[in-house]
Amino acid sequence: MSLTDQAGQILEHVRAQGAEGDLIVDQGEALSLKAKEGALEEHKVTSSQVFGLRVIKNQRVGTAYSEASDPESLKALVDQALMNASYAAVEPFETILPNKFSLTTDDQILSPEDSASVADKIALALDIESSLAGKPHVKNVPYNGVQDMQGERRVFSTAGLTARSKARSVACYAYALIESGEQNAMEGLGQVARRFDQLDPTKLVDATYQNTLDMLEGSSIPSGKYDIVFDEEMLPSLFSVFALMFSGKSAKDGVNPLRDKLGEQIADEQLTLVDRPDHLEGFGYALFDGEGSPTAARPLIEQGVFSSMIHNSMTAAALGTVSTGHATRGPKSTLGVGLHQIEIVAGEHTAASLLAGEYFLITDLTGLHSGANPVSGEFSFGASGYLCRDGARVRPVRGVTVAGNFYELLKRIAGIGDTQYWNWEKPALLPTVRFYDLAVSG
Repeated sequence: MSLTDQAGQILEHVRAQGAEGDLIVDQGEALSLKAKEGALEEHKVTSSQVFGLRVIKNQRVGTAYSEASDPESLKALVDQALMNASYAAVEPFETILPNKFSLTTDDQILSPEDSASVADKIALALDIESSLAGKPHVKNVPYNGVQDMQGERRVFSTAGLTARSKARSVACYAYALIESGEQNAMEGLGQVARRFDQLDPTKLVDATYQNTLDMLEGSSIPSGKYDIVFDEEMLPSLFSVFALMFSGKSAKDGVNPLRDKLGEQIADEQLTLVDRPDHLEGFGYALFDGEGSPTAARPLIEQGVFSSMIHNSMTAAALGTVSTGHATRGPKSTLGVGLHQIEIVAGEHTAASLLAGEYFLITDLTGLHSGANPVSGEFSFGASGYLCRDGARVRPVRGVTVAGNFYELLKRIAGIGDTQYWNWEKPALLPTVRFYDLAVSG
């Protein structure tokens, strides 16, 4: 029996019980390789298929999941979801959307055929580890790997929705530990692509080694207020910590600090931030969300003005608006909201003008979640990076703390660069942003 037929039978059981519902089916295959001291340490192959059902009956919501696909298990899936709903509290705002879309992504773009063999991928894992371990002063390569992952999601509903998305990602990463005398440092990088032949292991090894070597002599800098530039990895990480500000769910729950700020100036007018699920180059691309609603680019901050929150159908109904296509739900989880992939629109500053004078380039932050309060905006993170002048690194910096308020930081933008960069995992496309007057404690 085909997956479509199985889904049809599940939803027919739901209808027969006087309920409505939607079904997520996630399927995946993954290859994970790790090397240690010139030998393969891990060779893991996994595959999975999970059915996740949400039912709504008498304004009560129940969920259940099954990893088995025989008729008896799928019938039991429906019965379990309905039983769970019978014990749930009334939720008047959660409904199954009347979507009758038929949506599918392009496999040739998102899940292309890859001729590389498992032997090729093993050879790459071994080569990355041995090449990095063989460089001067490298004690070992404690974290490294090559991964090949394929995933497919299908969403069906009693309203007639059918949606399908399939994607592939091939990744490699490595961290080097360097020791020289009493000094030591560890840095790492990664790469991701749709096909194996798009990876550049030489670039990965060289950049990882150089970054680690450069950080070896890092030390603190005097305490004070500094201009700050977060690199292409740390800037999206910082925004992700405070993504609560965009969440319709947090607004519904009364914990979004910007709930009443829509339409107001919350950031420097240079800042325009957009959620871009439609950007095919990114690995956060999404044709539809967790409810099967079509997605689209959505400006969240426009020239410093807070223009939109993100919603699923429930948060939208509760706040008197419409879904923005940002529902999240897995086969084993309940309905939530989440960003797809963010983009900060490029500014007008060239690198020469943006990076003039002295600034602190932050390449690593520690305690990102334990050191932040997304509601108040207050944060205090351990940081490392480079003290720079006129675009050139002057000295490595370690053992300092950066502290401030994220919502105030958005108002202290000195400039935004005219060139955008993906972070290595590619869910964020951001230009260089220079902030001023951030407190650094040495």
